[in-house]
Amino acid sequence: MSKAPYYAPTGGHPDQTTLLTDRAVFTDAYAVIPKGTMRDIVTSFLPFWDKTRLWVLSRPLSGFAETFSQYIMEVAPGGGSDRPETDARAQAVLFVVEGGFDLVINDTQHALAEGSYAYIPAGSDWSLRNNTQAVTRFHWIRKAYEPVEGLAHPDPIVTRDQDVAPTVMPDTDGKWATTRFVDPSDMRHDMHVTIVTFQPGAVIPFCETHVMEHGLYVLEGKAVYRLNQDWVEVEAGDYMWLRAFCPQACYAGGPGAFRYLLYKDVNRHMKLGLG
Repeated sequence: MSKAPYYAPTGGHPDQTTLLTDRAVFTDAYAVIPKGTMRDIVTSFLPFWDKTRLWVLSRPLSGFAETFSQYIMEVAPGGGSDRPETDARAQAVLFVVEGGFDLVINDTQHALAEGSYAYIPAGSDWSLRNNTQAVTRFHWIRKAYEPVEGLAHPDPIVTRDQDVAPTVMPDTDGKWATTRFVDPSDMRHDMHVTIVTFQPGAVIPFCETHVMEHGLYVLEGKAVYRLNQDWVEVEAGDYMWLRAFCPQACYAGGPGAFRYLLYKDVNRHMKLGLG
């Protein structure tokens, strides 16, 4: 059986002779959480989940992520939850990077495996159970849904990375593409979670500076990524958070494709402070 293309952390600790030099960065504009920080000592646990631990990559926090939280979940065989979400406002995206599990959304069961994507609307009745003989690891992205009068809530979506044709960016000869699991014109959705793919040597050819908050988890490959005024080397397993308007660009390093799971908040008016 071939190894899955997506990087998944396994925990553990380096030995006592390892140097402490690392690539972790936390600034007002961005943060980089390298894969080497995903150790046993920084795992967390959640109510109503059994045989489960998680790494928290981002959370709503002043000066950090403002709109979402993102976890890497690790569920042992037989583990899971019949009450995974305790906040009725929270919508979710799950993306499987290793193994698989059974997901039930509003009485409909789905078998998820590596590359599976699931969108779970806020207020859904859902549960998750690892009925396999292997550990499963997946991303869980949560955002409080922002309803709009006159717009219905989104429907559940279950699909796979392998089954969605990437949308190629114009004038890139196919070197830069985005796998979109949700129609960008569907205004019911207030967040997008996509997979961005750069072929070796491909670039973002200008500094993007725009309103969306970003969460980027590198699924495979490596690159040099521009974050605010800094160029940072990143590779599979690293996580980046970018504040709204933080300049960004990248060069894909090769030898294989550089791919990352990307969160953005979209399709809603900017919240206005009321004096």
